[in-house]
Amino acid sequence: MLLQSCATVPTYKCPTMAPPVAVSPLIKTARYSALIAGILYGKKRYDNLKPIAAEERRIEEEEKKAREGQERIAKQLAEANEDTILK
Repeated sequence: MLLQSCATVPTYKCPTMAPPVAVSPLIKTARYSALIAGILYGKKRYDNLKPIAAEERRIEEEEKKAREGQERIAKQLAEANEDTILK
């Protein structure tokens, strides 16, 4: 179905947009105040959580190294205990 412009459609079928409503300065101020408060809260929250996350990553990295070392030792032991024709 082709879209027709409002110029070719009878006026009773063509939707018209209402003029924009003037927003109260109080509402505008409240909206921007809430936006700024949210940004400041997010920054504060991020700054509080950042060191905690860094510590968790450091601990996870240490655990990963220890786990990889144990897996490497277990693999070497398994290879040493295998029955091979070279013995």
